[in-house]
Amino acid sequence: MAENDNNSIVFEAEDGTQAEFVVVEQTTLGGVNYLFVVDKADDESFLILRENGEDDTEEMAAYDIVEDEKELEAVIKIFDELLEDVNLEV
Repeated sequence: MAENDNNSIVFEAEDGTQAEFVVVEQTTLGGVNYLFVVDKADDESFLILRENGEDDTEEMAAYDIVEDEKELEAVIKIFDELLEDVNLEV
């Protein structure tokens, strides 16, 4: 993952393809950092990302897509409150 100066991050898949996302909001829950990102090419597609703190030696933070339904619901509730003009549903 590479971070740009315009609040966007670029993810590179294992096959080398890249996707650019804009960071809309961030929060911390239980000591874990989460990002709410929107696909730059399609601003209706969003992801909730969890910081992967397993390897603290990395220069850049690594993030995983939140897939656990209970964790996702808890984090979406927080982002729903932070982003008043957006109605988020799982």
